[in-house]
Amino acid sequence: MFTVCKAEDDKYHLLIEYDLQFFAEDANGAEKSEEPTAKKLDDARKEGQVAKSQEIATAFSLLAFFLLLRFGYGFLGENFENIFSRVYNSIPNVARTYDGHLPISYISSILINALLTMMFICAPFFIVGFLVAFLCDLIQVGYKPTTKPLQPKLSKLNPISGMKKIFSTRKLFELFKSIFKLVIMAVVILTYFPGRKESIFLLYDMPLKQAIGLMGNFIIELGLRIAVYYMILAVVDLIYQRRKFHKDMMMTKQEVKDEYKNSEGNPEVKAAQKRRMMQASRRRMMQQLPQADVVITNPTHFAVAIKYDAEVSDAPIVIAKGADYMAQKIKEVARENDVEIVENKPLARMLYANVEVGEMVPPELYKAVAEVLAYVYHLKGKM
Repeated sequence: MFTVCKAEDDKYHLLIEYDLQFFAEDANGAEKSEEPTAKKLDDARKEGQVAKSQEIATAFSLLAFFLLLRFGYGFLGENFENIFSRVYNSIPNVARTYDGHLPISYISSILINALLTMMFICAPFFIVGFLVAFLCDLIQVGYKPTTKPLQPKLSKLNPISGMKKIFSTRKLFELFKSIFKLVIMAVVILTYFPGRKESIFLLYDMPLKQAIGLMGNFIIELGLRIAVYYMILAVVDLIYQRRKFHKDMMMTKQEVKDEYKNSEGNPEVKAAQKRRMMQASRRRMMQQLPQADVVITNPTHFAVAIKYDAEVSDAPIVIAKGADYMAQKIKEVARENDVEIVENKPLARMLYANVEVGEMVPPELYKAVAEVLAYVYHLKGKM
């Protein structure tokens, strides 16, 4: 929104109104100061968001590949030489058979066979690289596969979100990593070859197998050095990824409250439900109160209603109890229904504190309760 106004110097000025909150990092302007809950971390994992470094898998895969190549490049060289010799030696025979011409079908078949053989020979190297990468990821985040990151989302097409990602700290760090990788390779190469000039110049006078072996040694040594430096980068990247993930998972106080409401239920709703349950329990208690044999009081603070029916239970049962206001209500209902009220302060306190509504009187209080019931029965002529 903008406004055009005229100043004292007869010049027009354009005033643009904007909300600074638009530039806030959090939509609600709230600070993420709370540690992530277990539920949020679990939900993030289901979405494929985990704290892991892809560079760890790459570094160890490189190291494993070049270590395996150091012990197996002789095997590779020998087999590749046999493939080349077999193909090269078969050409004259085929050429004589077809009057000096090599048919396309023969060339295609021999190339396919050679390619398949080479793939079979190199398979152990690829398998080891895959297993090492898989184990690195497994050690970092455990095994819990998910397909949600592969699902299409319209939010990924949002140009504003895309621009934010381009200029984010994550992208800057990725740029730094790419530059550092180039620097690693440049430094390793520039420091490795100057000390081996004489060996390189001797390549012209060496037999083919010896020259190939020497070049293989050069490549393997360079690869191992690059892998070692790459592991240093991987450790730094892992530390960064874990800190970045933890920062992204931080929650605002409102998010913690909302999560608690969603998982445990709204505290206000739970409190209202508890109040309704207590009210229903009190109504049932007051409805049963006219059936009581006696109400034992404190006399002002506590009131406990007792009923004894030998055919129903082995001991007297507390059918109602209350303190203060509820005690007065119990005594009021008891008077309206001609239920005897007996004052016994210690017994009233003990019953109120240790026996819930619907429970039988414990054995240690049998004698005291029996005395009260006997007194009431004597008054009503039930003895």
